[in-house]
Amino acid sequence: MARLAWLMSGAIVCAALAAWAALAAEPAGPLAAAAPAISAAPAIAADAPPIAPAPQAAAPGQLRLVGVERIWDRAPHNAFTDLVRFKDRWFCTFREGKAHVSPDGALRVIASADGRTWTPAAILASPTADLRDPKLSVTPDGRLMLLGAAAPHNRTPIRQSLAWFSSDGAAWTEPAEVGDPDFWLWRVAWRGGTAYGVGYDVAGRDTVRLYRSADGRKFETLAADMGLRGYPGETALLFDADGTGWALVRREAGDKAAQIGRARPPYAEWTWKGLGEHIGGPALTRAPDGRLLAAVRLYTPKTRTALCWIDPDAGRLTEALSLPSGGDTSYAGILWHDGLLWMSYYASHEGKACIYLARVALPPPAGRR
Repeated sequence: MARLAWLMSGAIVCAALAAWAALAAEPAGPLAAAAPAISAAPAIAADAPPIAPAPQAAAPGQLRLVGVERIWDRAPHNAFTDLVRFKDRWFCTFREGKAHVSPDGALRVIASADGRTWTPAAILASPTADLRDPKLSVTPDGRLMLLGAAAPHNRTPIRQSLAWFSSDGAAWTEPAEVGDPDFWLWRVAWRGGTAYGVGYDVAGRDTVRLYRSADGRKFETLAADMGLRGYPGETALLFDADGTGWALVRREAGDKAAQIGRARPPYAEWTWKGLGEHIGGPALTRAPDGRLLAAVRLYTPKTRTALCWIDPDAGRLTEALSLPSGGDTSYAGILWHDGLLWMSYYASHEGKACIYLARVALPPPAGRR
């Protein structure tokens, strides 16, 4: 397969982004190479309130929204986020483009020391493909890994997953093609020096497969078919301290109910349980009290970004907190830091799709302090 052509050098990228900005017809080009810092912003439109106001208090053991700010809105469409802490700084990544699906998609990385004032760190673009769904992780050797996918303009292949690496979040390597063509390796999770990720088929073969890698560049197939049907797709992985692996999977056929999977090392065989809800853009973590917690898009009665408890034994997904969101929304990055859950996501409830950062508290159960 002929390799995709990439524009990664500074001068060429700047020229490509300047052309993009001219087409965007906005005074401040959304892909400008030298953009000033942006601080947490007020609502775009005062007459477009969030669909869920921030609660001021929560019962013990229930989630409480501490605060949420819009941290980026410079492109016509800003979406598909992830969030990580690296070298005592916050890094948030997302896609910028003219629309939810458009040929000009580029991957933006922004950085912050305090989670409030954000500055542009890098932007990754291609002249031949729409770059989509960036995900950040920290490799065992202490580098940032950015995983994304290229949707070539000529649709050959339909998707190719890519990985970039950086020691500072600003300078990135050339992209490495990872996984198999047309199997979208959507997110990775590291355990014991090994990266694991689920690739979902985008060519109509109705399957997902599990990959692993020692370095994030060369992935081998661990399970060619994880035994799940109903057009499984975006998958979040989580590994417990005892080695148990969890997979939360979006499905788009049949009853469309999300599935929670469980496996023990070496993770070649999985058991599945339906959760009874259609979800999108999953992220998965353990709460300090030990419960499984997911950030997802929910579709009924209104589309929104929400945090949900998952009971894998009962096969139950229970909404715990609805974030201010609506319309085109979800695709969160989540991590615990200083006793709070920090969460990036995107939403269009204030007009266009913008990037938000929320902080969520989980008061301890009654009797525990």
